[in-house]
Amino acid sequence: MNRRDTLGLTLAGLGLPIRARSASSSAMQSALQIIQTQIDNGTLHNAVLHVRRGDQVTQHVFGKAHPDSMFLLGSITKPLAAAVPVMIMVDRGEVKLSDRAVKYLPEFNEGARKDITIEQLLTHTSGLPDQLENNNELRAQHAPLSKFVKGAVRTPLLFAPGTKYHYQSMGILLAAEIVERVTKTPLPDFLQQHVFTPLGMSRTVLGLGQFKKSEMVPMQTEHAAPEAGGGDPRAREWDWNSDYWRNLGAPWGGAHSTAADMSTFLRSFLQPDGKVLREETARLMIQDHTPTLEAHRGIGFMVGPASLGKGCSPRTFGHSGSTGTLAWADPATGTTFVMLIALPKNVSGDLILHPVADLISSQA
Repeated sequence: MNRRDTLGLTLAGLGLPIRARSASSSAMQSALQIIQTQIDNGTLHNAVLHVRRGDQVTQHVFGKAHPDSMFLLGSITKPLAAAVPVMIMVDRGEVKLSDRAVKYLPEFNEGARKDITIEQLLTHTSGLPDQLENNNELRAQHAPLSKFVKGAVRTPLLFAPGTKYHYQSMGILLAAEIVERVTKTPLPDFLQQHVFTPLGMSRTVLGLGQFKKSEMVPMQTEHAAPEAGGGDPRAREWDWNSDYWRNLGAPWGGAHSTAADMSTFLRSFLQPDGKVLREETARLMIQDHTPTLEAHRGIGFMVGPASLGKGCSPRTFGHSGSTGTLAWADPATGTTFVMLIALPKNVSGDLILHPVADLISSQA
């Protein structure tokens, strides 16, 4: 077998005792076998599974991955790189969730756009689309994020703000743009100073930063999502593995991290200590802000068991990524679950990610 276990991971930064959790339970063994089967048959190339309950930690690496492997997070980037920076500004009194986005984006003032709040940008209720109609063309042109911003402030709304839920990466982009305009700091630098360094996330970055593309786990792009080229060889200059995308630092999907770092991030909400956010602000982010709509969303996070794990409690929060990533934390059991793989979710979701998450969440 290619699977390698790493137990008793370093928790010095959290000041907690180190204790290895046995992977002998039938649920864990079944989960590991699901992953290993796809490694053995060549469907999956790399994976890292990291599970923590309290101070008990286990991590399993598969294929050519190692414990510190950095994966493209996909949409887990959204709470990490857009929602948290906004909430840091909320803590500082520089913005309010109820503020209209137009206050900080004066060009975002046509029609119903002027009524969109920052909270709606972060809860996918703004009416903006997920991607721009010319997304692929912009990426093929190696457009900077500023061109995506210009498109997002002009693109037609799908519905009146606040009336429906529709997943919208472009709303997240505009929330991140507000951070840059208010702080006058590039978002990757802001994150490094105010999020990653305080939490000890030394192998997390928006874009590539000080790292090289060769240090990142390559995506199995033959199964890429439509907005990332759909596996078309002609998209190689702008797909998930391209220099362009890895460096762009898209706040809706361009961060890189390790499974251990992402567990640290999630636990900063289970046990908020003020290093990044005030406790009440951290709690606010993981509450359900869309209780009457079809999807339950916190500030940047998914909330509830749907799409996270069948055994999760209603208080669970987390996110998934189309690149093949899933991360959640359940306050009811003190469990954090992070699975980073290189096989896009449109293949790995039903095959690996969700079956594994269902097993682990039901084990607690």
